[in-house]
Amino acid sequence: MNFALVYLVQQFFYRIFDFFYHWYIKSGRFYSNIVLNRLEKLDYYFAWRITLKNLFQPLYKDYSIIGYVLGFFFRLLRLLITSVIYAFIFIFAAGLYLLWLAAPIYLIAKTFSG
Repeated sequence: MNFALVYLVQQFFYRIFDFFYHWYIKSGRFYSNIVLNRLEKLDYYFAWRITLKNLFQPLYKDYSIIGYVLGFFFRLLRLLITSVIYAFIFIFAAGLYLLWLAAPIYLIAKTFSG
């Protein structure tokens, strides 16, 4: 009888630890991979790094002063808009993940509070 009780208590704490490990560690890795893959797909479309690299290059290889000025301002505008989109997606994803992290704590607190 004593061994069964020890085993049940051990399994109880093991399952609790295992739940929190999967909820916080494994889901964090999984969610970060999803978010990073989404941002990579968006970067394929927006090309933020390539736009930054060519910021001071003329637009459409027009080596006149107008090509340089328009190229700089159009690319700068594209960088700003893309940065705002990336920041919005990152903040939204971080907010969702914080809600995910807070869910077990909230449910445990609600269970014990009434």
